[in-house]
Amino acid sequence: MAFEPKTPYLAVDGIINLQDEFGNWLGIVLIERKYSPVGLAIPGGFVEVGESVERAVIREMKEETSLDVVVLRQFRVFSKPDRDPRFHTVSVVFECVARGNPKGKDDAKVAKVFSYEEIPFDSLVFDHREILKKYLSDPLAVFKRL
Repeated sequence: MAFEPKTPYLAVDGIINLQDEFGNWLGIVLIERKYSPVGLAIPGGFVEVGESVERAVIREMKEETSLDVVVLRQFRVFSKPDRDPRFHTVSVVFECVARGNPKGKDDAKVAKVFSYEEIPFDSLVFDHREILKKYLSDPLAVFKRL
């Protein structure tokens, strides 16, 4: 009998800062989830076997928002065992930048841009409220640096 370790699921989330064609910051892209838990979320998904987290976040952002992102940095890792009501999930969260018109695809019904001041925190699922609050208060956040 082979040893099969029990470990948390590994996921990635991308905080996508959207710019217009002139380089102005429009806000953050959130998705409306098709599946439970239903609500607004930072786009993301699970890392596939044989895939790096950096490659996974680029793939997941394209699958859920149709945007080609540039990954700027790894923001933080979030790992509270109860952060996902379905099962224990560890997420590597990346700060990303994109231009274009987000469109909900794959697990996302809708992808929409919310200005930094108008993020609907009470509608966010998982621990995405905590993630975005930490991100918005981070002095290194890209929309504050450039």
